[in-house]
Amino acid sequence: MRVLVTHPGASLYGSDRMVLESLSGLLEAGARVVLTVPEDGPLVTEARRRGAGVVVAPVPVLRKSALSVRGGLALAGSAAAGAARGAALLRRLRPDVVYVSTLTTPSWVLLARAAGRPVVCHVHEAETSPPLAVQRVLTVALLAATSVLVASDYALGVLLRSWPVLRGRCAVVRNGVAGPPSGPAPRRGGGGPGRLLYVGRLSERKGVLVAVEALRLLLAGGTDVRLDLVGDVFAEHAGFAERLRRRLDDPALAGRSTVHGFAADVWGHLADADVLLVPSVLPEPFGNTAVEGVLAARPVVASDTGGLPEAVAGVAAARLVPPGDAAALADAVRGLVADLPGASARAGADAVRTAARHAPARYRADVATAVLTAAGRPPR
Repeated sequence: MRVLVTHPGASLYGSDRMVLESLSGLLEAGARVVLTVPEDGPLVTEARRRGAGVVVAPVPVLRKSALSVRGGLALAGSAAAGAARGAALLRRLRPDVVYVSTLTTPSWVLLARAAGRPVVCHVHEAETSPPLAVQRVLTVALLAATSVLVASDYALGVLLRSWPVLRGRCAVVRNGVAGPPSGPAPRRGGGGPGRLLYVGRLSERKGVLVAVEALRLLLAGGTDVRLDLVGDVFAEHAGFAERLRRRLDDPALAGRSTVHGFAADVWGHLADADVLLVPSVLPEPFGNTAVEGVLAARPVVASDTGGLPEAVAGVAAARLVPPGDAAALADAVRGLVADLPGASARAGADAVRTAARHAPARYRADVATAVLTAAGRPPR
């Protein structure tokens, strides 16, 4: 069976890692898989390493900038050329089914259906900030999909508020997240400051500035901690990078933070950490980073919003705090740092249970089953 997989980028963040697991599941099911992305990047190298073909074909990617008049005109201007390239690729590959990863390239859903191909769209978004009418516009292409996969119950609820008619075509497939290759590293002993860690895009919505403010509050209150930030800033968010730099240059934080940049392998950073912070200000559809923290046997403090509570459901060493509340974040960290041996012991037990719940093999099988079924070839 020939499967065309589409994805809107070539980095190695949350949804990028999930599309790699989806590729592996389809390949394990015996499919011939081609991935198409609009640009080159580390995802391309990893996809080829796993056995997928790759075609770099620029197509319009729906980003928040498209909600402005200027951004909308720019998107419309690139749509025709992208549609022509997409249609040509479909004619050349003649896939039996198309798997569209994320909502940000809706043209692939429409092009594939126009070509008579079944389509599975895997939704990794759960936007609630735009008005409902705008949310419907952003998700209307799903009405043409054969079936829809979503990452959490929360994401499903957001989608069904826009289009209740999709209920019968939707299924929740929780992300599969691999743990550290050698198992959780033991917590470092000795003195020194407590090590707080943030992993992910450096952006306003991810709550990075909230984490920095919590660091300031902790230090002002006498709690000995430092903060490591692992990630980078989208090129179009240069203004945020400058704001973050100014915050970190505060003399009160001198020597208490480090920005490491993007890291494809986060396990070394987690091994050095005492507490993982997931301080998202806006709802997340799920929370891969939170799950990685649990799998590394590290206590996690996450925002009580979106799919993050599902990601750490039943985790004894996790704390949920109101999004955007730096004082609450600092209080939760202070409590964990005061009892790190006990919190770490609970985190070790959490890691075992979470590894089974979010096993990548289960995720790969679920995605492959959905795609095979949409193509009319359900697994035996």
